[in-house]
Amino acid sequence: MIDPNFIFNNKELVLKKLSNKKYKLDYNKFYDLYVLRKKSIQNLEELKAKLNEFNKKITQEKRKPSEDELKEIKEFSGQSKDAEKVKKEVEQKLTELLLEIPNLHDDSVPIGDDELSNKEIRKKGTIKKQDFKILNHIELGKNLKLFDLEAAAKITGARFNLYKGLGAKLERALINFMLDEHSKKNYTEIFPPFICNKESFIGTGNLPKFEEELFKIEGTNNYLIPTAEVPLTNMHSNEILDSSELPIKYVAYSACFRSEAGSYGKDVKGLIRQHQFNKIELVKITDEFSSYEELETLTEDACSILDKLELPYRVVTLSSGDTSFSSSKTYDIEVWIPSENKYREISSCSNFLSFQSRRANIKYKIENKSNFVHTLNGSGLAVGRTFVAILENFQNSDGTVTIPKILRPYLNNLDIIS
Repeated sequence: MIDPNFIFNNKELVLKKLSNKKYKLDYNKFYDLYVLRKKSIQNLEELKAKLNEFNKKITQEKRKPSEDELKEIKEFSGQSKDAEKVKKEVEQKLTELLLEIPNLHDDSVPIGDDELSNKEIRKKGTIKKQDFKILNHIELGKNLKLFDLEAAAKITGARFNLYKGLGAKLERALINFMLDEHSKKNYTEIFPPFICNKESFIGTGNLPKFEEELFKIEGTNNYLIPTAEVPLTNMHSNEILDSSELPIKYVAYSACFRSEAGSYGKDVKGLIRQHQFNKIELVKITDEFSSYEELETLTEDACSILDKLELPYRVVTLSSGDTSFSSSKTYDIEVWIPSENKYREISSCSNFLSFQSRRANIKYKIENKSNFVHTLNGSGLAVGRTFVAILENFQNSDGTVTIPKILRPYLNNLDIIS
């Protein structure tokens, strides 16, 4: 959520930046609600002040109020209750509007409508020259009996997967490897619930705007999480942290659940885009002075997994039109997929500034003053897509797959999947 005072005092800047994120703010509606809220607060305070002054006068005179005075007190009280009701109604309408407004992009973000305007920052790793017919991960998985999409479709439906045998062990090995590596970098490991309440989803910006992307549990106000970002960020909702605690760094494994309502038939085959998948999530909670520095280290921490797996990748800065609703700036890390001859997103690392902390009411105390924290997160990494990248980049001419050296201790020192 953006500070309404900032919107009010920086109209042209806000409208321009929101336009860059393809959002048109009804500024007149915002202005009317903002002014009305201010007036309702002022009116309520004036009525309370009059009532307090009246009661104070009677107390000082050490007497009981007359019938006329009691009537006047009752009248003031009624007016105060009405003013309080008006104030709450106006605040609710203003909050509903603010919850629909996306975060403002950072000045360093390239301006553009979509991914075509994203800016490549760097590439790393060597793309192997494979002088044989490259198989995609679906063919490799079937030939090596690593997963069974047909069985998953039978027991659940499309866009689900069933890992089996060495496939299940490789998925588990990747999860443990990623958790271990991030723990070495002083991230505190969390194993969160995979279900969160409505308030938590509002806190991270998933609700109310993106409800169609979520799986809601019927008869409740709870949803399956699309990422561990939701529980990790909301661990500190409605709290005031001490500045000495910052930055807080969390890492968590979770299953993730997404309806993919807006994917319109993209990547319907294989493991690239599924309704349920595994992911390692990194979350940071910082002060407002160091969040962009922390974004750089968060991105490096995610990249380090690909470095150790010896997978080629690139890092891009997302354009204003491609940056997510809640984010101010995002780096996408994209891994090389040989069968598609292109890079694919495997992590998004974002700085949300105080956008989420205002919604979730997370503050920190410094010098007897409290400010909203800044929140960041990124995948460290998407496990299924890492699985795909390993199969395709480490496939051999005989149809086998070489296991990256760093993973072998997690698989009883197995070096080849055959």
